[in-house]
Amino acid sequence: MDDLKSRLSQWLFWDVDLKELNPEKHAGQIIEKVITRGDITDWHEIREYYGSDRIAEEVKKLRYLDDLNLNFISRLFNIPKEEFRCYTMKLSHP
Repeated sequence: MDDLKSRLSQWLFWDVDLKELNPEKHAGQIIEKVITRGDITDWHEIREYYGSDRIAEEVKKLRYLDDLNLNFISRLFNIPKEEFRCYTMKLSHP
């Protein structure tokens, strides 16, 4: 578990106590930070650790993703935007 934290860019977690960050319990938070602010190395690390299916499931639960990242993830995993919480929330709160 701690191995993933040491392989990711530490600056992504400037606002988090890394000792308290659990890669399984906080998977959504870790994946969100990597998708929105990480680099390609971070992306490869989470894909290796979590796998594409887990990443896709966690991303669908996120409350916010900007349009660029939403489009990227939607196309990458072939998931309709309507299945993303952030997309449906945006539609309900224009």
